Amino acid sequence: MCELDTEVGGTARSGKNDISAFPWGAHYLPAPLTPKGPVARLLRELGVMGGDGAFAEEALIREPDERLFYRGTWYEGLYLRAGASADDLAQLQRFDALMESLGAARDAKGRRAFAVPIADGSDDAEWTQLDRLSMAQWLDQQGFTSERLKWMVDYACRDDYGASAASTSAWAGVWYFTARLHHAGFLSWPDGNGRLIAELMKSVGAERLQRSTLVHTLERAEEGWRAHALAGPRRTPVSFTARQVVLACPRFVAARLIAEWRVAPPAFVSAFEYSPWVVANLSLKAAPGSRGFPLAWDNVLYGSKSLGYVVATHQRLRASDAGPTVFTWYYPLVGDDLRAERTRLLGTTRDDWEAVVRADLWPAHRDLDQVAERLDVMRWGHAMIRPSPGFVWGRERRAAAEALHGSLHFAHTDLSGLALFEEANHHGVRTAEAALRQLGRSVDSWL
Repeated sequence: MCELDTEVGGTARSGKNDISAFPWGAHYLPAPLTPKGPVARLLRELGVMGGDGAFAEEALIREPDERLFYRGTWYEGLYLRAGASADDLAQLQRFDALMESLGAARDAKGRRAFAVPIADGSDDAEWTQLDRLSMAQWLDQQGFTSERLKWMVDYACRDDYGASAASTSAWAGVWYFTARLHHAGFLSWPDGNGRLIAELMKSVGAERLQRSTLVHTLERAEEGWRAHALAGPRRTPVSFTARQVVLACPRFVAARLIAEWRVAPPAFVSAFEYSPWVVANLSLKAAPGSRGFPLAWDNVLYGSKSLGYVVATHQRLRASDAGPTVFTWYYPLVGDDLRAERTRLLGTTRDDWEAVVRADLWPAHRDLDQVAERLDVMRWGHAMIRPSPGFVWGRERRAAAEALHGSLHFAHTDLSGLALFEEANHHGVRTAEAALRQLGRSVDSWL
C-alpha cells in the first residue's frame, strides 16, 4: 500500500495538541440505517456498533448537537425559526412533508428512490431526471420562495458538496434530505473521521504501508501492473508489481498516473470537478462567551459564507464545556469557476485566513481575542467531488468506475459524485472483492 503523504487519511486526516485531537476534514458519520452492509459490518469490527445494533456511547454526539447564530443570539437547530412568518413555517412544513414522501418512495423493483450508498438506490428515470436540474431550480419549480428555507437548503449543499444550491444537482440536493431520514444520530470523535482512519490502519499494519511514496507512473506489466515511485525524503526510485491493483485516488490524479491515459485520456476525466476548501483549527484556553442557546457540537452562522465550526471537546462531560477546547471551522469555496477558486486559495496565507476567521466568529463571540491561543489552517485544493447538474447520473461517472484491462480497479468517492464515507467504503469493498475474484479467491460479499 503506497501513500504519498507522511500521514494517512487524505481529507479525513486529523491533528492533535495539548487540548484535544481535532479533525482536518471529514468529522462525522451518520449512524447506519440498517445493521446490514459494509459500513455496519466495519463499525462492528471496530467496536463502535454492537451486535444488538447499539452504538458505543463515546461515539454518539450528545445534546445539544446544533445551533444557529442570528443577529446577536444563538438559537436551537439549523432552521431560523426566530422571526419566521406564517408563510415561512408553512413552506418548511411542506418541504419536510415532501422529503418524507420522497424518502419513503420506492421503484418497481422495491429499491428506495434515494439510498445509502447510491448504488443501492433506484436508477429509474422517474428519480434520476432530477439530476438535470440544479437544486435552486428545483426549489423554484416546487414553488418554494421562503428565503429562510432557501438558505437552509443552500447551507446543506455547501456543507456536504462544497457547492451552492445553484451549482448542485437537484438529485443530490434531494438525496441529502431523504437518503438518511430517521437515522439514529451522528457518530463522531474528537479527531473526526481520523479515528476511522486510525482503526483501519491497525488492520493494514505499518509494515505493509509505504509512506512518503510518490507513485508517478502506473504501466502494464507482463502479469499485471508496475508502479514506478519515488520513496522517502531522498526520493529514492523504487518500483512495485502486482497482478491486481486498487487505485484509490481522484480521476484527475489517475489521469496523470496511468501511462496510457497520459497519451489518450478518457473523455470522462474532464467531467469530474472538485471543490476547494479551507479548514481552520482554533485552539482556545476557554470556551468563548455567547448569548442564547448554549454551545453545541455543530455551530452555524446564518448568512455566513463559512459553515461555522464543530467543537472537538463536545463529547466530554458537560462540566468541561467552559474549559480549553478546539473549534474546527469550515469554509468551502463555492464559485462556479473552480480553477479561479483554486488560484485564489493558493494566493492566500495563514494570516489572510486568520482575518477571515476572526471576522466570521467575532460577532458571535465578542471575547474571542481574549481566549484564542493558536490558529492552524489547512488549504484543500481538491477537497471533494462536486455533484454538478447532470454529473451524478451522467454516463461519464459510471464509465469511470469500470476496471481497466480487468486488473486495475478504481475506488474513490468521486465515483459516486458524493464525497461521503459510505460511498468511499462501498467502492473500497467493491474493488477489493473484484480483485480477489480475479485472483481466483472465493468471496463472501459484504455488499
